[in-house]
Amino acid sequence: MTAAGKWDPRLRRARELAAIHPYAAEGLRFYEGIAGFQRSLYEGLEPAPGTPKQARAPGSLREGFEPRLLVPGFSLYLALVGKIAPAPLAHSAAELKARSAADQEAALADFWWRTGALDSAEALLAWTFLQPYAEHLADHTEPLEVHGAPPLCPLCSGAPQVGVLRPQGDGGRRSLICSLCATEWGFRRILCPSCGEEDVNKLPVYTAEELPNVRVEACDTCRRYIKTIDMTKEGRAVPVVDELAAIPLSLWAGENGYEKIWENLLGV
Repeated sequence: MTAAGKWDPRLRRARELAAIHPYAAEGLRFYEGIAGFQRSLYEGLEPAPGTPKQARAPGSLREGFEPRLLVPGFSLYLALVGKIAPAPLAHSAAELKARSAADQEAALADFWWRTGALDSAEALLAWTFLQPYAEHLADHTEPLEVHGAPPLCPLCSGAPQVGVLRPQGDGGRRSLICSLCATEWGFRRILCPSCGEEDVNKLPVYTAEELPNVRVEACDTCRRYIKTIDMTKEGRAVPVVDELAAIPLSLWAGENGYEKIWENLLGV
């Protein structure tokens, strides 16, 4: 799929939801700025027409990473974030931009290889920059045959960012979307993607009247949760964007002692 085909619907949905939900407008405008850069980065990675997709083993997407080639783009990205982000993140972006190219390369590599060496702001900056790069790799990989219900992305082993219920028969088929490469894979309806809990009585689901197509799917065993976008109720939804706009549900989950499996761009 082209960059326009992937990112333009996200940008349109962000503008639409900002008009509907004023409380989320500032965050969605920030997302628009980030997504516009991501679109350009993805577009610049496009291979020559006719280039075949690459066969990869399960979980191998991260292999062959060359962060040195991405540093010039990362510096431009940090400059953008410094201009449009809330003050704390803008400050972190400016600090990282002022460091050497070697330090910036190390930050990208630390996030990619999950060393845990970055603070939360640095990790968010590296993640949001690398996400379209990883998504491009995934889009140009031969489809994998997924067995069972893996809790992590079958292609890059990333954690799920958001769940989706897509129409199937008289109900909805559940899947998860990777926080790094945006791969979507099928997942059982009654199963915690964090700890594997299967007892329906320990897997509460919460919704809010003003957000009928977004669900908090929580687990009382591990106290983690994921937001799931119900496409059976809103077919125009774009999961990664609708999840961003569901700030009231994130606040409710935090107040009730649940921790998100993977925080989004807004840190919720």
